[in-house]
Amino acid sequence: MDSPSKDVEFEKSFNEMISTLPKRKSWGIPEDYFQYQGFWLHPTYLKGVVSAQQQFQAQSTDIMLCNLPKTGTTWLKSLIFAIVTRASFDDSTSPLLSKLPHEVVPFMELYHADFPTYRDHGVPVLATHVPYSSLPRSILDSGCKIVYVCRNPKDSFVSLYHFNTTILTSMNLQPLDLYEAFEMFCEGVSVYGPYWDHVLGYWKASLEHPDKILFLQYEEMKDDNVLYVKKLAEFIGYPFTSDEHRTEVPEKIVKMCSFENLSNLEVNRSEKGGMIQNNMYFRKGKVGDWMNCLTSEMAERLDRITQQKLSGSGLSIHF
Repeated sequence: MDSPSKDVEFEKSFNEMISTLPKRKSWGIPEDYFQYQGFWLHPTYLKGVVSAQQQFQAQSTDIMLCNLPKTGTTWLKSLIFAIVTRASFDDSTSPLLSKLPHEVVPFMELYHADFPTYRDHGVPVLATHVPYSSLPRSILDSGCKIVYVCRNPKDSFVSLYHFNTTILTSMNLQPLDLYEAFEMFCEGVSVYGPYWDHVLGYWKASLEHPDKILFLQYEEMKDDNVLYVKKLAEFIGYPFTSDEHRTEVPEKIVKMCSFENLSNLEVNRSEKGGMIQNNMYFRKGKVGDWMNCLTSEMAERLDRITQQKLSGSGLSIHF
């Protein structure tokens, strides 16, 4: 546990550091976003990122789920947790039935000080939205497995916009106009953005270290849930046995972790918690919902930017 003097020292150096960073108002929230190591972060997350860079100690057995906000985090957390803990729980006893996926798989930049206790419980699954280039050195040095999921930028933007609007409304603040938020997103100003830099960082790293980094696309996973759950289990070192295939364990995990099942659980329908209620994490989870929100001009513009940004990378994102 950190001593009070260390905490004070960190707080002082952190405040000195952020006073030198570019900042701007963003997405209607009261606080400024700060640009740190090329990416835009809310000050709370930024403090967690800097602290994790200095103190977080990854284990070789860790499994890191990495992605941008609103690109399938809740779903992927539940799938990976269910795969890893299936020897201890089944689809009728899993903690996922009584806890929000974010409770069973915590975010590194928010809770890393508690991870030694968390690891004692034998669940090595952690999550982060931190860009690849800003990951703590220990994650890269430990050789732990990284799973990255990306999602079509149009659906990512729409999901992020709705989530942000819901939070601001709950705080009695005026939500940002859709077109203003869209302009910011296109400029790269969104939490943990620019979107394209974040995606490309992990994509390039996955090409260099395919044994350590699995790069997934949300749309492909939605197309064939069971295939990707098997692929995921194999990659993270928890492959299904022939007996588990015969008894359809992968199919049971897919069903338990489906949007329909999770969103209808009492714990996830409730409005308990702080500013962010549990039910806010379950809006639609669909592919192509952007068509209900963006004009054709907006969609075309985002597609153009995406093609330009990804040009030459070898990465093709599902439009």
